[in-house]
Amino acid sequence: MTDTLRPVENAPVPTSGSPQKLKRSIGVVGGTLLTLSCVTPASTLFVVVPDLFGSLGTATALTIAIGSVLCIAVAFCYSELGTLIPSAGGEYAMVSTLAGRLAGWLVFVLSLLVVMIVPPVIAMGTADYLAPVVHLDPAMTGAGVMLLATLAGLLDLRANAWITGIFLVLEVVAAGVVAVLGFAHGERGAGSLVSMQVTGAGGHTDHVTAMMVVSGLAIALFVTQGFSTAVYLSEELENPRRTVARTVLATLAISSVVILVPVVAITMGAPDLKALTGGDLSSMVTAWSNTAVGTFVSLCVALAIINAGIVMVIQNSRVLFASARDKAWPEPVNQALARLGRFGSPWVATLVVGVPGALLCFVNLDTLYGVTGVSVTGMYLLVAVAALLARRGAHAHTPAWRMPLWPAMPVLLIAVLGYILTQQEATYLLWTGGITAAATVYWALYLRPRRATRWLVSLPEDARA
Repeated sequence: MTDTLRPVENAPVPTSGSPQKLKRSIGVVGGTLLTLSCVTPASTLFVVVPDLFGSLGTATALTIAIGSVLCIAVAFCYSELGTLIPSAGGEYAMVSTLAGRLAGWLVFVLSLLVVMIVPPVIAMGTADYLAPVVHLDPAMTGAGVMLLATLAGLLDLRANAWITGIFLVLEVVAAGVVAVLGFAHGERGAGSLVSMQVTGAGGHTDHVTAMMVVSGLAIALFVTQGFSTAVYLSEELENPRRTVARTVLATLAISSVVILVPVVAITMGAPDLKALTGGDLSSMVTAWSNTAVGTFVSLCVALAIINAGIVMVIQNSRVLFASARDKAWPEPVNQALARLGRFGSPWVATLVVGVPGALLCFVNLDTLYGVTGVSVTGMYLLVAVAALLARRGAHAHTPAWRMPLWPAMPVLLIAVLGYILTQQEATYLLWTGGITAAATVYWALYLRPRRATRWLVSLPEDARA
């Protein structure tokens, strides 16, 4: 079992008989636009945050703020590891190299859960924000958005950077309008942000406990989770040793502001606690302004959701592409997933993530949220473990961006994330644990006995120091 504990020596990418390399065509601006679009601040604000309002009420802004602070430590880990090991495999390449193949395989499974579930979760919110124009079934609309995003994901990445950049401007404008309206119609002072109140099932006021906030942190971490996209795009970023860290940290800062400021405004501007807990943001915007403004904001959010779907499909296909290149599957599957199309995108991998994503739109939304929260927390924990091991042996001298306060930062992060996991609902822990257990069986029966020819984590030659 030593291969489960010993770091993996990166295998060079073969020069013949192997998949083509992804093209380095994206700079800091393009990478930031794509990464911000994956965080998709406005669609997260309008789709995910209302559920937090429903369970945490006035404590929602505080919970997101705490989650954003925790994400700074996570971003430091991603920035160091992403520049040390710039691979389209993202978390699994980093963890495999530093913490061993089994740990890398498990983080791959968790990341795959996240990247497969998050797009349909966001996509299902489209129908709510198209309602001012047309009434549609949420599941069917979400599935349509996923299929549209899949088609867009087959295009050239540079073109997608510009498409998503335009959509990103619209969603930031929508978030800005909500913030201005919320502050302009303030019903309560800043003290409400720490009043810890929520409307209970019977319509009476309940107190939000500290344990409820801790439990909500799993979803709060998910709110800004998309900053990790910069790591997935590291093989397509120009000069990744510099641009990955800049993109990760800048994206986290911008997305935190774009999400948190409107949440504060909504908390202060909601007409009453019942309306805030209900989380019907479209109705609040219309009440604060008029139908035309409400329709404009809703349509901007709908475009933001489509934008998020496009970027997430791009990200997810790169993960599967990298796993095939690193021989995670039987050979026919590897060859298919590593196949590149005329635009340089991994077209089979794009279809594999897009079509199942459309089907997931018909799964219970609460289950998707719960499994995603547990998976994100577990994935961050394993990345923090890898960051703790990032400065030993040959890696100590590899050129890379280095985080401040190491090793205290990853140690603290491991402790906090471990505690957050213990506070999640048993059902979601069992679902995620069951999938992880099945993946471990696959590792034990297929990957480990073939360790000379399977799960060979590699780096592109131009990324080596």
